Amino acid sequence: MADTTTPHPITVPTDSRHVEPGEAGAPDPSRRDFLLIATGAFAVVGAASFAWPLIDQMNPDAAALALSSVEVDVSSIQQGQSITVMWRGKPVAVRYRSDKEMQEAKAVALGDLKDPIARNANLKDDAPATDQNRTVPGKEAWLVMIEVCTHLGCIPLGQQGAYGGWFCPCHGSQYDTAGRIRQGPAPENMAIPPFQFINEKTVRIG
Repeated sequence: MADTTTPHPITVPTDSRHVEPGEAGAPDPSRRDFLLIATGAFAVVGAASFAWPLIDQMNPDAAALALSSVEVDVSSIQQGQSITVMWRGKPVAVRYRSDKEMQEAKAVALGDLKDPIARNANLKDDAPATDQNRTVPGKEAWLVMIEVCTHLGCIPLGQQGAYGGWFCPCHGSQYDTAGRIRQGPAPENMAIPPFQFINEKTVRIG
């Protein structure tokens, strides 16, 4: 005997259709993109925050840099000679000046100087730029000076120019045998770093 039961109809959910962007119920792409960007940004910030303490530990702090020094053996330098050493990334000229160089520097009147300030880290900030004040007591023949032109930071040539000191090939600044600016665009004398003779053969810079 055949089954005459009427089959139940199959009901298809009405929300199974494809939803086009912009229609009601479609996800907002701008909101989705914002969430992705925000999540990525937080991840980057978090990684940077974690890495920075590790990177920072590799950098010397300001106090360490301020205390850094270099010792230079000057026993082989003859009068009239000089050497250049590096201190805190800057070239420093260590020159054993001749008697003629010192006499010429001492003969210059302060009124003839473009910069009347000594620029000597071992003295008061307002110390006048006499030849004596460009050195340290008892070692007046020794000029220890940061060999960088005060105009734009070029490296001047030693024992050159009209004043027998330093000549900057970049823009023509000229310095005398005490490293004082005499002519050209440089505004200041070349700087004297902190230094001292710890014995007759060794000078400590810094």
